[in-house]
Amino acid sequence: MFLNAGGVPGQAGFARLRRLCAVGLGLLAAALAAPLSATAEPLKVVASFSILGDMVKVIGGENVQVTTLIGPNADAHSHEPSASDSRVLAEANVVVMNGLGFEAWMPRLLRASGFNGHEIVASTGVTPRQLDHDHDHGHSHGHDDKADGAASVDPHAWQDLQNGVKYARNIANGLSRVDPVNRAGYQARADIYVTEMEKLHNEIRQSLAAIPVERRKVVTPHDAFGYFGQAYDITFVSVAGLASDAEPSARDIARLIREIKKTKSAALFTEKALSSRVINQIARETGAKVGGTLYADTLDVTDRPAGTYLGMFKWNAGQLIFSLKP
Repeated sequence: MFLNAGGVPGQAGFARLRRLCAVGLGLLAAALAAPLSATAEPLKVVASFSILGDMVKVIGGENVQVTTLIGPNADAHSHEPSASDSRVLAEANVVVMNGLGFEAWMPRLLRASGFNGHEIVASTGVTPRQLDHDHDHGHSHGHDDKADGAASVDPHAWQDLQNGVKYARNIANGLSRVDPVNRAGYQARADIYVTEMEKLHNEIRQSLAAIPVERRKVVTPHDAFGYFGQAYDITFVSVAGLASDAEPSARDIARLIREIKKTKSAALFTEKALSSRVINQIARETGAKVGGTLYADTLDVTDRPAGTYLGMFKWNAGQLIFSLKP
């Protein structure tokens, strides 16, 4: 009997009750464990370079484990894929890349690694900045090569915060497709991130509005700030073309020196991870001052002011505004 005469479980009843409870608790634990193990395991996400890596960390939060192929303070244009890159991709669920020809080496690497996950192209929906081939003095290492006379696409679209908003949405939507259980978290974090981008974009525009347009002329080592210039009405002149490792000709340098001496309004900037030799040479020959260092294709280490995407933008804008103001 399960109950004795007084309606209280007898000894056999207690034993049976313990067995039922044990079975019930076991079934409950199994039922709870299955979905938890499926959702608690973070997605293994590979980002091609540090700026995308930071974006994925912000949007993915605790639901992602991010590995960045090209880390902070590294020249993305000169990256040569390694065996370790291939191993990381072989185990990844998702790869996030810029697109627009920035990672010309990525298709080969994906094939070699046997990657079988999901691809997110962060620049999807961005209006590319088109360049004449003559303007692009060389881009053999970092970007897709085009035929002579063809237009080249500037891949540095993240240098406009309005494009950054599109990057954030693309990353959030891509992660949501792969991991729909955590969709609400991805979208909520992206919403906050986008609000921060829009606020910073407006602050930069307001700060630059106080600087006369004729003073907004900047010389940089390579052509990485065209989108920034379009967004914030600054003229950027590059010593080389799209590729950071392109060596400018003596004629190009002489042309820039003549132009700077004539206008007397250009600010010179070096770039993180790139040689400052040519910029320093131009400064010596023109008497112009080097305004500081800008971040184009890379972030600084995490605990530094330019260690995040938004931090990089604040740093670059601050350096430019300080050097350009009357």
